[in-house]
Amino acid sequence: MSQLGNMLDELYTIILDRKQRPKEGSYTNYLLDKGIDKICKKIGEEAAEVIIAAKNAQPEEVVYEAADLFYHVCVLLVEQGPDSTEHPASHCPIDHPKRKTALSHGPLNGASCKMN
Repeated sequence: MSQLGNMLDELYTIILDRKQRPKEGSYTNYLLDKGIDKICKKIGEEAAEVIIAAKNAQPEEVVYEAADLFYHVCVLLVEQGPDSTEHPASHCPIDHPKRKTALSHGPLNGASCKMN
């Protein structure tokens, strides 16, 4: 798994742990308690900040804002997860049968989310 994949996996695991074992003063628990509207609002804000940093050619800022976006998306995945033991990588869109057919003719031909 890539370094980014490992980081996201660890982040997801920490957020899932916060959901299962809340800690007082935790921002993650604050978001989970506030629910989907607050989480989605934060995702929108962070996505806009990534776009602005990219348009302003600020690579370091893009990295920081992307990290915030990844965090909030992971919170959403935990909040929405039908099964808290299910890992998001098991739902890779590239491996979906409809996507496989569409991707078989483009630059991602043969792509897969399968991890070693």
